[in-house]
Amino acid sequence: MHIARRTLLGAVAGSAALGAVGVPPAASAGAAPREGGAAAEALARLLPRHRAQVAFRTVPRRGGHDVFRVSGGAGRITVEGTTPAVQLTGFHRYLRQVAHAHFSWSGEQTALPGRLPAVGAPLTGTANVAHRFVLNDTNDGYTGPYHDWDYWEHEIDVLALHGFNEVLVYAGADAVYHRTFTAHGYTDAEVRRWVPGPAHQPWWLMQNMSSFGGPVSRELLDRRTDLARRIVARLRELGMTPVLPGYYGTVPPGFAERNSGARTIPQGDWMGFPRPDWLDPRTPHFAAVARTFYRTQQELYGATSMYKMDLLHEGGSPGDVPVGDAARAVEKALRAAHPGAVWAILGWQRNPRREITDAVDRSRMLVLDGLSDRRTTVTDREADWGGTPYAFGSIWNFGGHTALGANAPDWAALYHRWRTKPGSALRGIAAMPEAADNNPAALALLSDLAWTDGPVDLTAWFEQWHVSRYGARDAGAARAWDVLRRTAYGTTRTDGWSEQADGLFGARPDLSANRGGTWSPRQLRYDAAEFDKALPALLSVAPELRGSTAYRSDLLDVTRQCVANRSRQLLPRIKAAYEAGDRGRFGDLAQQWLDWTDLLEQVVATDERHLLGGWISDARAWGTSDDERDRLQTDALSLLTVWGPRASADAGKLHDYANREWSGLVGGLYRLRWKTYFTELDAALEEEREPRPVDWFTLEDRWTRRPPALRARPTGDIVRVARTVASRL
Repeated sequence: MHIARRTLLGAVAGSAALGAVGVPPAASAGAAPREGGAAAEALARLLPRHRAQVAFRTVPRRGGHDVFRVSGGAGRITVEGTTPAVQLTGFHRYLRQVAHAHFSWSGEQTALPGRLPAVGAPLTGTANVAHRFVLNDTNDGYTGPYHDWDYWEHEIDVLALHGFNEVLVYAGADAVYHRTFTAHGYTDAEVRRWVPGPAHQPWWLMQNMSSFGGPVSRELLDRRTDLARRIVARLRELGMTPVLPGYYGTVPPGFAERNSGARTIPQGDWMGFPRPDWLDPRTPHFAAVARTFYRTQQELYGATSMYKMDLLHEGGSPGDVPVGDAARAVEKALRAAHPGAVWAILGWQRNPRREITDAVDRSRMLVLDGLSDRRTTVTDREADWGGTPYAFGSIWNFGGHTALGANAPDWAALYHRWRTKPGSALRGIAAMPEAADNNPAALALLSDLAWTDGPVDLTAWFEQWHVSRYGARDAGAARAWDVLRRTAYGTTRTDGWSEQADGLFGARPDLSANRGGTWSPRQLRYDAAEFDKALPALLSVAPELRGSTAYRSDLLDVTRQCVANRSRQLLPRIKAAYEAGDRGRFGDLAQQWLDWTDLLEQVVATDERHLLGGWISDARAWGTSDDERDRLQTDALSLLTVWGPRASADAGKLHDYANREWSGLVGGLYRLRWKTYFTELDAALEEEREPRPVDWFTLEDRWTRRPPALRARPTGDIVRVARTVASRL
């Protein structure tokens, strides 16, 4: 895949925070409306045949809030909004409600008439929160560490269409750290060995690990720098805020020995990985490194108004450093470089500790709550964080699992109530799936919360969803989405989960397996038989509505989920047959398991977004030599299988954390594991002995380092395969 190298003039032109925190300054009340601009350019990319039928104009904020208004007759649509991104949000509202079209993370419906339909009564929208944050720290790893500009250009457009205005950007942080520490006692080669491969960099940036998947080359750093410049430049053109990583103390090994007087605190291990040391933020050395970091970052990508830092993330140890003092020092370094910036911090596990929120300027911190829809004990974030502004957030697919669904009832019930209660500190939404490009209904619904007056009626929302999703009202589609609303999108946090259960075809083989990833739900969170009803309903959708990528994406997702759910019904039967010593029945059921695996492979092979071969091709395209291409391939593939070395895969329990139902994984590694396991169990039954243990890591690591040839293009037709699946349910 081609990696663009063009340098963008002005890419490093940053802007200090002005007005509302994290929100670009509004046009002055007396300024002339701006015609066209970045929104028009986006429309030309998205709907080139209709670009001349839409005029975009910039208007001031109203009462400090982002607003849009869409009006006009057929073929003459006027969209007014406070920023180009908000203008796109308004246009997308028009597409969904009037033209019955839309864009999403997974599929789109753009079969529009030659002349865009008239608006009728003007459509208006006002954002009820200033912060509309999107993407998880893990996104660059689990979504696609080797995506190029073509991907990111479209991704940014889709995020703008959905109303987001703050986008986490981790790409290019490796170059900042590289330049920073070569200025503080390290050689070029030493830092490049410390930096992990791109697939694993998110966890390095969270101070969990280092080095794995590396070393990175100078050419790779340069290419990622160029990509990051293009991303932040486009976000600024659209009036969106790039959220960049801040500096909170991560250092390479031996920092104190190379910098006289420096003080570092060992951080122990994280899931079998040695964590990088933490530089005491109270010291002059920390201030010096932070100055270099922020200066370098600004030279490369410009300044922004929000910086993401997760101090003491997932078990980080303060040692003898008072947490409050450390937080004040981290904040002081940020303020020295960017006086008006916001410190964004993830609300996860114990973080942010109360000592942190008590120590900093709360008005310049934003907590991105990752537990809003996961824990019933989360009831009063104002008390938990001392009134610190926070964003209502959701993480709905840990590791990038392909499981369909989300806790939509929690979103509808809690967001409006928490936002409007007296003394509320809720100031935003945060869409933070660990991997993007999935669950389009979840993305649309969560983003709609920020633009909806009053609570969302889920029944009405899902009734309308299929109309814009497929282009017209349809009885079959309505039935399908009502089933999905009540099952996969009808779960709640009462069971302690915010994601749906992964399938067992991707689990390490065990007759008692109840999840693929160690931290996945132990059981299906809805009625599988009820969910199955969505598949024949989708297959009954009118033929004229089946041509969009949106329909085919949904049909694949529902079909895939139906097959995945079979694993939870079949495995207990296989176990019972084995424990009864019934070799014939065991063999029959084991073959049924492998047959379902083969059928699942056929399902996911029909779509390019579900091809492991594409994931590998993307990684290899970034290499400049055969050796580097092989290294990048292993970096990318290991994340989905063993995750890291044996210590992290086994003792750290990270193996299959990012399991997913993709062609190449299902028919490759997953089938190989279960076939190997069933063969050994059959031999044990025949020989009346205990089964011999299998060294799964050795098998997985060997497969990861030398995978078989994998298809990079889709094959088969999802409608045909879906009908086959439906006939076997």
